[in-house]
Amino acid sequence: MKHAVMIALAVLMLGACAERSERVYFEGNYYPPKTRAEKDDRRNFTASVRRASRGIEGAQKAALHEATRYCLESFGTSEIEWVGVAEGQGPIYGRSGDTVSVTGRCIIWS
Repeated sequence: MKHAVMIALAVLMLGACAERSERVYFEGNYYPPKTRAEKDDRRNFTASVRRASRGIEGAQKAALHEATRYCLESFGTSEIEWVGVAEGQGPIYGRSGDTVSVTGRCIIWS
C-alpha cells in the first residue's frame, strides 16, 4: 500500500521541468533539478538540486522528488535502492556548496 501511495504522489509531482507553470515547489521554493546516470548502467544515478541555501529541508525533498521522477520516467518504477544505507532506509543527502544530492539505483522487479 505504501508503495502505491508513493507512486501516486510521484506521478502527481512529475512536473519539475523548466516551464515556470510546471515547476514543483518544496517548502515554498523552487530548486532546479538535474540527474546524471552512469553510462554503463543507467539505473545507477545521482539526482541533485541547486539553491539549497533557500532551505535545506525543501532541497532534500526536491532531490528525493527528482530521483523518484528519474526512475519513474526511465524505468517505470519508483523503487530506489539508496547508496550507502541499509535496505529499507532513506537516502543519505550529500551537500556541496549550494547543491544537495542523493545517489541510488532504480530497482526493476522482474
